Amino acid sequence: MKHQIAPSILNANFLRLAEVIEMLNKSEADLIHLDIMDGVFVPNLSFGFPIISQIKSLAQKPLDVHLMITEPDRYLDRFRDSGADLLTVHYEACDDLKKTLTTIRRLGMKSSVSVKPATDVEVLAPYLELLDMVLIMTVEPGYGGQSFIKSSFDKVKKLSGMIRSAGTPTLIEVDGGVGKNNLVLLKEAGASIFVIGTSIFKSADPEGMIRELKGL
Repeated sequence: MKHQIAPSILNANFLRLAEVIEMLNKSEADLIHLDIMDGVFVPNLSFGFPIISQIKSLAQKPLDVHLMITEPDRYLDRFRDSGADLLTVHYEACDDLKKTLTTIRRLGMKSSVSVKPATDVEVLAPYLELLDMVLIMTVEPGYGGQSFIKSSFDKVKKLSGMIRSAGTPTLIEVDGGVGKNNLVLLKEAGASIFVIGTSIFKSADPEGMIRELKGL
């Protein structure tokens, strides 16, 4: 399967957000990645429902919404109503992950869970049948522009083996310090969806960079 690129708009110019979304619509990007942070689960704040809704009104690509928040169950239906197509919650933030994932699917979204760098992917084994995707954080969640954690290669390989053993169609997404220098190695390890922010939006030609990343 051809790998997918999910540009993270956290690194985009929010004063020109409409232009950014139009560029992504024209580009070879597969998803638009939105990082939602509450300042509690991670030490940073981003944006909420009004911005998601405005992005959805312009976007022609599915919205890949990553919740870095506490008590995500309180807001699942509101994220659906705001336009999330694929919703990622954190393993570390959920009291009853099975219930949360079941609710996400019942609401009509694709289900995903993320794990922090220190969390062993083994904890996800009981949930693979409920997961459309797993997001492996390859930096500490909360801020863009961090350096890639090299042990993430082994983590992706381990999860890929677990998915093969379980026989589920679960996809692996990676986020954090991903770019031209490590995308191919991550793909070989088993990842197929790549969240990329800095490399795209700091480029002089973001659309061209997306095209280049898709061609790797």
